[in-house]
Amino acid sequence: MESGGRNLVLGTAGHIDHGKTALVRALTGVDTDRLPAERQRGITIDLGFASLELGEDRLAVVDVPGHERFIRNMLAGASGLDLAMLVVAADDSVMPQTREHLEILELLGLSGGLVALTKCDLADASWTGLVEDEVRELVRGTFLEGAPIVRTAATTGLGIDALKAELAALCGSATIRPDPGLFRMAVDRSFTVAGHGTVVTGTVASGEVAVGDELEWQPEGRVVRVRGLHRHDRPVDRVGRGSRAAINVAGVHHEEVRRGHELAAPGYLRASKVLSVQLSAAEDAARPLRHRGRYRVHLGTAEVSATLALLEGNALAAGSGGLGQLFLAEPVVAVHGQPLVIREESPPATLGGGRVVQPLARRLRRRDEASMDRLRRLRSADPKERAAAALAFLGLNPASDRELCALAGIPIGEVPGVLDELTRSGALVEVPIGPRRTTRVLAEFVADLEDRVLRALSRLHAARPRHSAIPRAHLAAELPDLSSEALIAGVIDRLKARGEVLAEARTVAAKGHSPKLSQGERKLKEELHAAIRAGGISPPEVSDLAATAGSRAAVVPDLLALLRDEQRAVEISPSLFLDFDAAADLRRRVREHLEGGRTMTMADLRDLLSTTRKYAVPIGEYLDRIGLTRREGDVRRLGDAEA
Repeated sequence: MESGGRNLVLGTAGHIDHGKTALVRALTGVDTDRLPAERQRGITIDLGFASLELGEDRLAVVDVPGHERFIRNMLAGASGLDLAMLVVAADDSVMPQTREHLEILELLGLSGGLVALTKCDLADASWTGLVEDEVRELVRGTFLEGAPIVRTAATTGLGIDALKAELAALCGSATIRPDPGLFRMAVDRSFTVAGHGTVVTGTVASGEVAVGDELEWQPEGRVVRVRGLHRHDRPVDRVGRGSRAAINVAGVHHEEVRRGHELAAPGYLRASKVLSVQLSAAEDAARPLRHRGRYRVHLGTAEVSATLALLEGNALAAGSGGLGQLFLAEPVVAVHGQPLVIREESPPATLGGGRVVQPLARRLRRRDEASMDRLRRLRSADPKERAAAALAFLGLNPASDRELCALAGIPIGEVPGVLDELTRSGALVEVPIGPRRTTRVLAEFVADLEDRVLRALSRLHAARPRHSAIPRAHLAAELPDLSSEALIAGVIDRLKARGEVLAEARTVAAKGHSPKLSQGERKLKEELHAAIRAGGISPPEVSDLAATAGSRAAVVPDLLALLRDEQRAVEISPSLFLDFDAAADLRRRVREHLEGGRTMTMADLRDLLSTTRKYAVPIGEYLDRIGLTRREGDVRRLGDAEA
């Protein structure tokens, strides 16, 4: 990205035929009316774009249509603005779309801008003064109250230099949204260029991207690769926040990508059909926002039908606010704090707006006080509160730093520090989930999971009284709502460290548990061990042992597992157990045979152990499994394990 200065996005706003496009042309030298119909009719139908250099600062200028019929295009262009230029024609004064555009800019949360009075060459000074007074009255109580009002005439050049000076001052003083640090761009156009393929354009909302990078195309979730970049019609190696960008991507056809889709850093955004939002009904709304009402929602460059579920009351009257959920007809991507606008389609009217509180939501109930409290905490100015609330909604599902950036509105570079603070305070607990890997889970959920693991172990022990321990896989199956076996393993490690369970690589048992055998079962267990021990390397198979047990055959697998857990037998395969000492001896003999780089065939193993192929094959597979040997085609070499 170019060094020095700031990259900001300026959007025009105002009524049809008030001279927005002509003013942009006078400022930048660019005619933003690109469609033939726009030039023929003299009105802007879709979005137009230009750029303006102001010293070291650079403005990406978005020219929006003023006609009410094209308000959806205006909203698509207004979604990523830093600054606004409200345009009012001196010969026409404030008109309906002037008011609605200003209202939309308010709902989108803009904080900086100015007013340009256009066509001042067509009105006398006294009339222009009256129009200025009307504009001041219009903007009172809005973000434009006290903003400069500059008189201009695009045809004569009147006021253009003064307007540039005011814009330069505005760039220097403007407060812009913090950059999350991850690339994101809402698509406003997609087309194909011969010899290059798919090109998508948009305004970069955050982060930066370089040629060769991979991005995710959302809401589809597919990975695409950046083949080329243009910034304000010039080829560049990278683009960043506040830039108008054209991105040549590989991996998607241009007809698949449409306005409302997004390109984003991998792992940053996830599509959802439910959003929890903080709503504000417009001050001049003709009708209230109603519970279970159907509306059009404008978010980024997307426009989608939605049903509104209010979480506080049954209606939001003009000027009031409250929490709600939007159930969307199709999935979108959003981040915490992202603004949106709600419109009624018939009769068309802007009724309100708001900000996304929870980008990945599920249906909430008004009486669910815990969830309502989490939503309120997600509105906190304290990033630790927001992070804790976002993690609470996720439950035991871990979130990456990139996901937390989107879910809690925390810049990616600050996420590790926030998590460290929560861990130091005890709100988060580090749970091991593998060698040198941990995940952080809210303490309340870890305590609950520990209790659930202990209760599940108790149930399994009761169902398998002859077992000394429970296979970890069986324990995981007892907790089917937990998708992460690694997380369960981490909790087992915590319980083991406190002495509440006994855990091995494949099994776990509650503290104090011991197998419960009848006198007859204890006797049969010793008989089984004696038979295995007497067989040496070629003992009876499990089926033979069961046949010998007669009416007691059903308990043989449990008793063999118990011998294994007591380290009196080794499970070679599900059908073959060896005496523990016999297994240790065969491992020693195999190791000695293979030392010095020698190899061993199956026939060599059979002869070394003085057994048959029936036993040599499962023993060879066992040796591979424990890492003592490594199979290479038809031969085995010494492996890395110390078994």
